[in-house]
Amino acid sequence: MRSSPAKILIITYYWPPSGGAGVQRWLKFTKYLPSSGWLPVVLTVKPEFATYPFKDPSLYGEIPLDVEIYRTKAINYFSIYNKDQSKIPHAGFASGSDKGIKGAVSRFIRGNFFIPDPRRGWNRYAFRKACELIKSEKISHIITTSPPHSTQLIGLRLKRKFPHIKWVADFRDPWTDIYYYEMFKPSMVARMADREMEKNALTKADMIITVGQTLASILGSKAENISHKIHVLPNGFDEEDFEGITPTVPERFTITYVGSLSPAYPVKGLIEAISDIRANNHPVSLKFVGTVPEPLQKLFKADEEGNIPEFIQYCEHPAAIRYMMDSTLLLLIIPEHPSNKSILTGKIFEYLATEKPILLLGPADGDAAQLLLRCGYQGIFDYNDVQGIKTFIQKVAEGAPAKRSGHHLEYSRRALAVKLGDLLNSLL
Repeated sequence: MRSSPAKILIITYYWPPSGGAGVQRWLKFTKYLPSSGWLPVVLTVKPEFATYPFKDPSLYGEIPLDVEIYRTKAINYFSIYNKDQSKIPHAGFASGSDKGIKGAVSRFIRGNFFIPDPRRGWNRYAFRKACELIKSEKISHIITTSPPHSTQLIGLRLKRKFPHIKWVADFRDPWTDIYYYEMFKPSMVARMADREMEKNALTKADMIITVGQTLASILGSKAENISHKIHVLPNGFDEEDFEGITPTVPERFTITYVGSLSPAYPVKGLIEAISDIRANNHPVSLKFVGTVPEPLQKLFKADEEGNIPEFIQYCEHPAAIRYMMDSTLLLLIIPEHPSNKSILTGKIFEYLATEKPILLLGPADGDAAQLLLRCGYQGIFDYNDVQGIKTFIQKVAEGAPAKRSGHHLEYSRRALAVKLGDLLNSLL
């Protein structure tokens, strides 16, 4: 480690007061990186110019007081084709409820005229400010994190202007392989332009980090001779988020799902399994914390006693953790899509931190399933394995102990920041 810490510029669109999983990764790295000899300088967008699907003011309290934060304005391209700014799309419209002509037109415009995404209206302002900071703060390393993948274009432009800069491109999700990509109906020209941008970013970055092995393989297939510079640095959980919270076992068996749902998330097998359990006089309560479109809500019925599922719209992060800790069983569903093996949601690590039983519906050979297996969890089933789902829930209800390996401790934010520091040191 160097005798004095070095500054590193982190360029991220999502930053408090933005909420959601996309904020957590670099907010937490910013918190713990200084212990590895790196002082983060954060460049983000001014809230009044930003388009956030969620807001979580509680995250302001997570920002270290000694971190320098610079904000710039941006052009709000969303306002051009989406006049209702209270309904900023997230997950690429995957959980949107507008399935009519207006929604289809909005998605087409998004996929063909705003490549790679509408948040690129921030890029020229961010680039200009980044140039100033590189010079004034004597910065030698930058990190760009996406989505939005337009942020990677800022890194690409900075690398061209400052060839000596070491550029780390962080991918939290796939770019052109994201499961909702086809919803935008991109033309062949739009698709080719998007793929070219993706390839250029991957080729020019000095290092690529991503959240899982399958996504690392997908990115490595995009260009020749880049696999050697791709590293897996997963998301994690912050022990401090759980301090002072005592886990409880609710009197009524409660299954909690935290996050968004859309039609891409198969639930019929789960619903049938729960119906069978209830038919045998075993009460089950359902709680959904996050965005669930109304058509999906209607699929989840009340039980025989009239207890209806509880749907809690987006809440602040501390409240989400409280809901997790007050559950009997935590539910995780992976979208059904050819690329779903790469999906490794941030909430899975916080699920692990609760030490509650976990039920995963998704590919058994996907990254999420492999992570749970490594940590000793066995509740992994295909979407339509009604009998398997039912049997697992019943075993949890009967108090069957979970066989945990202890490997989940490797995914603490503090431990992962040490690994990030080592990766950055390797670029010196």
